[in-house]
Amino acid sequence: MVASVRTEPRGSMAMELTFGDPALTARLERGVDAAEERLRAVAAEARDPRVAEIVGHLFAPGGKRLRPLLALVGAEFGERDPSAAVPAAALAELVHVASLYHDDVMDQARTRRGVASANARWGNATAVFAGNWLLSKAARLAAELGPETIRLQSSVTNRLVMGQIRELAGPSDDGDALAHYFAVVAGKTAALIAMALQLGAVRTDAPEHVVQALAEYGEHLGVAFQIADDILDITSTSEVSGKEQGKDLAIGVASLPVLLALADERPEADELRALLTAATDAPDGSGLPRAAAPDDSGLPRAVALLRRCGATAQARAIMQARLVRARSAANGLPDGPAARVLHALCDFVAHRDR
Repeated sequence: MVASVRTEPRGSMAMELTFGDPALTARLERGVDAAEERLRAVAAEARDPRVAEIVGHLFAPGGKRLRPLLALVGAEFGERDPSAAVPAAALAELVHVASLYHDDVMDQARTRRGVASANARWGNATAVFAGNWLLSKAARLAAELGPETIRLQSSVTNRLVMGQIRELAGPSDDGDALAHYFAVVAGKTAALIAMALQLGAVRTDAPEHVVQALAEYGEHLGVAFQIADDILDITSTSEVSGKEQGKDLAIGVASLPVLLALADERPEADELRALLTAATDAPDGSGLPRAAAPDDSGLPRAVALLRRCGATAQARAIMQARLVRARSAANGLPDGPAARVLHALCDFVAHRDR
C-alpha cells in the first residue's frame, strides 16, 4: 500500500498522514509525541509562569508539526534507531515557532493557528523577545546534539534572519521582484524544512549523499509549501485557514500571485493592477503598495479579482513544478516506506492550496 495524505478541516490545519507500513506509522506517532513532550518541557524551563505562557503560546494550539515529522522521516534513512532523532525533531520545531513570533510582528498578524497572535495579545516587543528566547533554547539543544547539528542550526538561523531582512528591505529598484521573492522564501521557509530532514538523517548516521538528497527535496518542498500558503491567503477563508483572508495583500507582502498579477499587462488585469498600485511606496520598501487595509472596501475587491485572474493559476503551476523537482530528489533515495512518505507529502502540498 502506498502512503497517502488526508487533510482534516483547515480551521485547525490538522494534517493526518496515512502510511502503508504500520511499524513506520507507530514509530512516527511515538516520535512526534515525544517531541511534543520536549517542547512542553522547554516552555516550562521559563519558570516564571507568565513567561512560560508567552513562549509556549504557539505550542498550545498544536499545528501541523510538519518539521518534527520530517526530522523523524529523515531519521528512517540512517543506520541507528530512529528514536535518536526525537531531540532533532524538537529542535526543528523550536526554530520554526521562533520564526512565527517574528513573522507575526513583521506582518502585523492578529491571529495564528486560529488564536490571537502573541504580538496581538502581549505586544510586539514581548513577541520578539519570546522568539529570541526560543532561538536561544534551540541553540542550547543543538550544542547538546553535537558539532554537525550546531552547524546546521546556525546556518539555517542565519538564512532565516537574512530572509526576514530581505523581505523587509524589498527588492532593489532595478532588481527582479520574482528572484527576490524566491530568495526570501528560500531563507524563511525552505531552509527550515530542509534542515529538519537533514537533522534527522544526521542523528541516525545516514550516508552523506542521502543527507544531501533530503536537503534538495526539502528545499523544493519548502518553496512549494510557501506558494500554497500564498494561494491560500487569497482563496481560503479565515475559518478554514486559521489566518485572516487577504492578510498578506492587506499589509503589502509581495506574495507570488500578487507579483504575477502586477506583471500581467493584459487589459483584463487593469482593474486589479490599479487596486494593487492605488497607494504608492509601501513604508517597508517592499515595492508593493499597501493598497488596502483589512476594513477597506478595496481589499475584498482585490481578493476577488486575484481569485479569478490567471495569476493564481500561474502560481499553482510554479508550485507543481517545484513538487516535480522534490519528487525527483526523493527518487534518488533508497526505496521504502520512508521514501513513499516523502512522495505523499508532495501530494499533500499539491492539494493544500484548494
